[in-house]
Amino acid sequence: MKIAVVGTGYVGLVTGTCFAESGVTVTCIDNDKNKIKQLNDGSVPIYEPGLESMIRINVEKKRLFFTPDLKDGIKEAEVIFIAVGTPPGEDDSADLKHVIEVAKEIGSVITNHTVVVTKSTVPVGTSEKIRKAIQNQLDKRKSKAIFDMASNPEFLKEGAAVDDFLKPERIVIGIDNEKTAEIMKRLYMPFVLNNHPILFMDIASAEITKYAANAMLATRISFINEIANLCDILGADINHVRKGIGSDSRIGSKFLYPGTGYGGSCFPKDVKAIIKTAHDHGYELNVVRAVEKANDFQRNVIFNKMLKLFNNNLKNKIIGIWGLSFKPKTDDIRESSSIYLIEKLLKEGAKIKVYDPAAMAEAKKLLGKRVTFANDPYKALQGADAMVLMTEWSEFHLPDFRKMASIMKGKVIFDGRNIYDPAEIKKLGFRYFGIGRR
Repeated sequence: MKIAVVGTGYVGLVTGTCFAESGVTVTCIDNDKNKIKQLNDGSVPIYEPGLESMIRINVEKKRLFFTPDLKDGIKEAEVIFIAVGTPPGEDDSADLKHVIEVAKEIGSVITNHTVVVTKSTVPVGTSEKIRKAIQNQLDKRKSKAIFDMASNPEFLKEGAAVDDFLKPERIVIGIDNEKTAEIMKRLYMPFVLNNHPILFMDIASAEITKYAANAMLATRISFINEIANLCDILGADINHVRKGIGSDSRIGSKFLYPGTGYGGSCFPKDVKAIIKTAHDHGYELNVVRAVEKANDFQRNVIFNKMLKLFNNNLKNKIIGIWGLSFKPKTDDIRESSSIYLIEKLLKEGAKIKVYDPAAMAEAKKLLGKRVTFANDPYKALQGADAMVLMTEWSEFHLPDFRKMASIMKGKVIFDGRNIYDPAEIKKLGFRYFGIGRR
């Protein structure tokens, strides 16, 4: 079976590589020639555990190819996945410009029966827009080529994307005919041998499923953050509360970890997009709007604690920050709470030292010389008035607190992820500030 994946961003690259791993012949297409050259040279432009070695193996076995030429790339492909970016527009709706451009190109090239699949996160109705764009190009060419549409939203967690794709909890596919369902079932069969389901549904339902899932997860995060803030006020401990409610089978413990707000490439833009979609159709998602508002507040929680401690004067304070990516096991700094905090601290005149195991290169593009990039976590704390933990990388969980105490100017720890034991830290003479911790 031959397929094509248009777009070699996070979703497209993982999708194409994992399909190649199952024995499918995959061509990944991107108009960024530098990125394609990089991939053909064996270098991977994103940090994702397990991906680089898998790409190398499948390229060597001639199951995975990379090209900037869409016409050549989709030749003989039974299925074409559209996996280009849908960034938020100025009005918070998903920007479909790149999706429609790809659809037009597909329509100007295909000659045989093809299934065109939207893998990008898109609002309800996008598949119909893609269908019209392709058909318009076919009509211009007076081509009789037949194609069908499908929607196949991704549910990949950055840092665990390869595992998520190879061992999915469920696969959601929107179709409008049985022939398309059979083709997609054949393509995905190697990934559902663990008895997890392929959920076939209408295309509109598949399109909204991704947004609804991310909005639900964002809701849980914002909810536990608000309860943590209440614990701060009342003198309770959110860790006890979280375990108390998470042990209820109706609630569960997943996504009930308080912190500095959600970020990344999906939650912020998808929450905005589903709010905008509802508004455009005359309906207000009041709960989801409240989630977004709560998250905006949460991104400032550590900053406000710092202002209070330092009497509203952060000028020339040296702040050591551990973690730049929005979550562990990724170099993605999009909508990162750490970057947000750094920008606020810089405006207050603070001097910032940072360390992250994977996201330093990406952060340098954004922050430049405005901060000091340390090559190990302890160098980021040299002479620091305070340390801030913003991303819970594994190597940050059991640091040498005695060493930290000896090199820091001020014994202050702001734990933005609640990974440290306040009692242990206080015994060493530190002042500890977490999220909803006693």
